Amino acid sequence: MDNPLLILADHAAGWRDRPLDPALAHHARRALVDWFAALLPGCRLPPATLLAAALAGEEAAPGAASATSYVDGLPSPLRRAALLNATASHAVEFDDIHRDSGYHPGSPTIAAALAAAEIRGTGMDGLLRGIIAGYEVGCRIGLAVQPSHYRNWHTTGTIGTMGAAAATAVVLGCDADRTAHAIATAATMAGGLQQAFRGAGMSKPLHPGHAAEAGALAALAASSGVTGALDVLHGPVGFAAATSEDSGKWETALAGLGQDHAIAVITFKNHGCCGHIFAALDGLDALRRAHGFGPEDIEQIHVGGYGPTKTICDRPVAETEQEARFSLQYCAAALLVLGGVRLAAFAPERLRDPAIRALMPRIAVSLDPELADAYPQRRAARVRVTLRDGRALERFQPTRKGDPDLPLSDDDLSAKFLELAGPVTGGAAARDLLDRLWHGAALPGPVRLLPLG
Repeated sequence: MDNPLLILADHAAGWRDRPLDPALAHHARRALVDWFAALLPGCRLPPATLLAAALAGEEAAPGAASATSYVDGLPSPLRRAALLNATASHAVEFDDIHRDSGYHPGSPTIAAALAAAEIRGTGMDGLLRGIIAGYEVGCRIGLAVQPSHYRNWHTTGTIGTMGAAAATAVVLGCDADRTAHAIATAATMAGGLQQAFRGAGMSKPLHPGHAAEAGALAALAASSGVTGALDVLHGPVGFAAATSEDSGKWETALAGLGQDHAIAVITFKNHGCCGHIFAALDGLDALRRAHGFGPEDIEQIHVGGYGPTKTICDRPVAETEQEARFSLQYCAAALLVLGGVRLAAFAPERLRDPAIRALMPRIAVSLDPELADAYPQRRAARVRVTLRDGRALERFQPTRKGDPDLPLSDDDLSAKFLELAGPVTGGAAARDLLDRLWHGAALPGPVRLLPLG
């Protein structure tokens, strides 16, 4: 078979100068707006804040070309900025998803591409081209190894290295050959284990952080002539063979290359938790709105879901913020008690909210074989609510709000951005940044965060 890495690298490098359709550029701006919405609140949280402190002293030398670390505001070398910004942008679980590959492309790809664009001094056009290329490479490699890859691996940490490498290589102006070597080197740096977020700990946001930094390093190395193994994706002991059931579904992954674009079919999150909970939350919210019940009316809630809804998100006990974001029981209870699952749902006082805690034991999750067979192309849920008055309400939720077949509008994305960024930067600054992200020809530049307290 033809070498998939060379095909993807040639396609990615072509984004340096091929005509950029305005609609596709707009999709990339949507991804950029959404990335900043997730990034800015994460800049105030561990592990990004702790990581910035750990890397104190590694800022850019005076007078050297630098990129912005939005976490601490310091001018930084490319790799430091990519690492910190990608980590922060995954911290509040509001970053984007490529549904069919089960991958959060924005955190590693945009963090690396933006840092490279600042170092190189390119404008918005160059950044958007790098983002499109990075999404295309990462998402398509993800398609080749899913769904089996996701049983043990965190796709954003693994695939993210290659998406970040491709995006950075394009921004740095690498040709197809050097882009191929960047992707190849990034592939052997891939990592990120599911076990890291099955319990407590801060490792999960470090996965895209590492992916962004490793991808940037691979691209910098390739731009200076460092070579990689060009059969590393599909070879007998390569990436696909090592991390999935076979050597990769490359015909599926490459189908429509050049006509269909990953950046145009991205899911933008409408809830601040694991995406495998979304369909259940959307179905439950639809029932609540239609029938007007509240948490005090609930006898029992049952959710039938696909594989990861059960294996990752069936968490009747959730004590920490991290555990709560991956607990269907917590998030469903929070939706009914608070009216939504936004940042406030994971504040310390909410984690101890007796109304939420009282409702959680009445929520059960099971695997629905039909929905499991349709995953990952469909992320659905069956929700059954039994009320204390004896009524039983049911809803099949075929998709998630924010998925490409039920997308968030530009106005929805703007509202999400202002909701998440406004408290961190101030309302006027958030609106100014939002306008530059939607319409500006220059890179967004540094953003001043409000003092805590």
